[in-house]
This record gives sequence, structure tokens and C-alpha cells, in this order.
Amino acid sequence: LPVEVEATAFSRLWSGFMAARILLALVILGVQLALLYTGVRAVPVWLLALCLCYLALTVLVRVLARPRGPGRSFDSQWAYTAGVDLAFFLALHLQPESSVSYTPLLALPVLMSAILGSRALALGTAALVTLALLAPAVWAASSASWQHPGDTAQAGLTGAGLLALALLTNQLATRLAREEAQVRHSHAEAQVQSLVNNLVIEALPDGVLVVDSAYVVRAANPAARLMLGTDQEVTPDQFSLKDHPAWVQLLHVARLTFNDGPVDAVEVTLHHEDRHSSHLQARTQRTPAIGDGGKSLCVMFLQDLREMEARLRTEKLAAMGRMSAAVAHEIRNPLAAIAQANALLEEDLTAPAQ
Repeated sequence: LPVEVEATAFSRLWSGFMAARILLALVILGVQLALLYTGVRAVPVWLLALCLCYLALTVLVRVLARPRGPGRSFDSQWAYTAGVDLAFFLALHLQPESSVSYTPLLALPVLMSAILGSRALALGTAALVTLALLAPAVWAASSASWQHPGDTAQAGLTGAGLLALALLTNQLATRLAREEAQVRHSHAEAQVQSLVNNLVIEALPDGVLVVDSAYVVRAANPAARLMLGTDQEVTPDQFSLKDHPAWVQLLHVARLTFNDGPVDAVEVTLHHEDRHSSHLQARTQRTPAIGDGGKSLCVMFLQDLREMEARLRTEKLAAMGRMSAAVAHEIRNPLAAIAQANALLEEDLTAPAQ
């Protein structure tokens, strides 16, 4: 189950990135068409074709491709996701006389590799972007007509920022994934513990009621419902002790618990209209307050006095049986010795005088 949940979470994250790629492709295509039709500048036909191809490829990847979990040093899906984005954004960035700066878009493949891939893949992608930015600047610096000395420094700073972004993003993604796995593990353990507790409480012969400060019964096991005379099909899962006059004494016990503290053992009688009265022994415990400004709960344990008396009688009868067996054993031993002695003596009784 944890593996399936982890795969589902990664699939959702992967689908979000793929949907973002489609949206970004639509925006870039719209910008190019707007520049073309408004006459701001001439848009080459190859650039429009490239934008259309990128849009088609992003849609195909979103529809046909299936995500694979992170952890590999290199994944083939990088080629048709981050690799394609890197090539397309660099083509836009390296356009001659472009009036739009596409440099911020280069952060998308770096982020995608850092979040969906390994650390080596993220740093490798950032290094490729840095080299692609530095190459034109270094080439221009080596020429005699170099007029912008700040381009090399700008490309270097951008590449350094992308490397730091890749490292920090991958660390954060790894930490979040590890904490999410711990949370899922703790949640699974809590669910198992809750199921065990519910099974134990459901099978208890004693009644258990969980009452809040408004005297609403938050939970009641079948034994408690039987003692209260409630039917689970008619009475809701949560009900108030004020709903029935037969539960007045239990309401008083809960009030004592909230006001004065736990009640050790007190006998209560529930007078039912349609059946015999129930004679119960109640003891309570008070839970600590949960959360800021939270209120504590009263946990009430109920025992049927008739069943307790029946068990006591059974134990008395069992004790009498054990005592009778011991007394019979003690009497049988000397009687057996006497019978054996009589048999031996009878063998010697041969003469009339004896």
C-alpha cells in the first residue's frame, strides 16, 4: 500500500508538470501569433512551426507517456520532457534580435529535473543550461566586435543561480518525500492501532461510553448499548445522555467526573419502561485536553451487577467443587489403607479361635 500511494503522489506531480508544459506551449504560441498579427516584429515561419511542434509534443507526452518514479541517475523520460524543453527554450533564447527575453523559461527544465529526478540529473541539467548560456557570451567575447562585456558575467550569474536552484530544490523535494513517507507510515500504524482498539472495545463484555462535556455520547460499544437499552439501528451513533430519563444517573456520574474528577466505583440503576431495570456499576476516567483550548472527555466503564453476581456464584461453586474433591481425596486415602489392611487380615483368619 505505501508503494502504491507513493506512486500515485508522484503521478499527480508528474501530471501537473506535464499540464504546465502544455499551458506554457500555448502561451508561447499565442505570444508569437500576437507579435505576428500586431506587426511589432516579423516572426519567422520556422519559429511558428517550432512552437506548433513543441505544443504537439507536450500534448503527446501528457497523453501517451507514463511516469516512472525518481531515484535513477538518468531516466529516458528526461529526453522527451526536460530535454525537449531545454532545446526549445534555448532556441527561443538564441534568436537574433529577439525583443522578448526567454531566459526565465530555462528554470523550468531545471526545476522539473530537480523535483522529478535525482540530484545528479538536476545538477547535470543546470550545468547544460549554464554552458548553453556561456557559450554565446564567450564566443562574442572572443570576437573583435564585442561590445557587451557584461553578457558573460550575466550568463555566469544566471548559471550559478540555476545550479543553486537545482541543488536546493532537489534537497527540499527529497526531504519532503522522506517526511511524506514517514507520515504515511505513521498514519498506517495509527490506522492499525485504531482497528485493534476498536476490535478490543467491540468484544469487551463491559460497556464503554465516551462522553464529552456537553454529555453527548461520542462512542458506545455494543455491550454499553445493550445495558442502556438502545438499538443501534434506531439510536444514532452519537446521542445525548439527556435524551432518555432512564440515563439520569449516568448523566450525574459524568457531571461528577467533569467537576470533581474520576469516579472509582458507583452503583447506578437504569429504570427501563419495556424491560427490567439494569443494575450497573460505573467507574470513569477523564482524558487530557486535546489541542489548544480543547476539552477533555469522560470515559465511562459499565459492568452489569447481575452478571458480576452470576460470575461470583459460579466462582463459589467452582471453589466448593475443588474443596469437595480435596476432602474426598483426603478421606479416600485412609479408607483405601483400611480396606487393604482388612484384606490382609482376612487372609490370616483361618482357625475358629482366631
